[in-house]
Amino acid sequence: MKLPEEGMLLRIFVGETDKYQGKPLYEQIVLKARELNMAGATVMRGIMGFGADSRMHTSKILQLSNDLPIVIELVDVQEKIDLLMPFLDETVTEGLITLEKVKVIKYRHSKQ
Repeated sequence: MKLPEEGMLLRIFVGETDKYQGKPLYEQIVLKARELNMAGATVMRGIMGFGADSRMHTSKILQLSNDLPIVIELVDVQEKIDLLMPFLDETVTEGLITLEKVKVIKYRHSKQ
């Protein structure tokens, strides 16, 4: 797959304990993106954060949270992002979704 120089970065902020159909929401989002043949996805686990409810989530030992922040990032063309949006509208009931233009410098895989 080749990405054009102009792409879109979709960033989804959810909680680690958020679920969809009994499975982690972040996992379901990545699987849906793969099903739609998107360029790729990365899931990152935060060590500290808060959201719209201002409740602190942290991995500090004295304040151990069971619901750490999760960020899912996807870069692809607008048309592919648009295919994913209905799924996100249905599944992300709490969190934040952002979208921004990005310049794609390199997108390659190893040749095997």
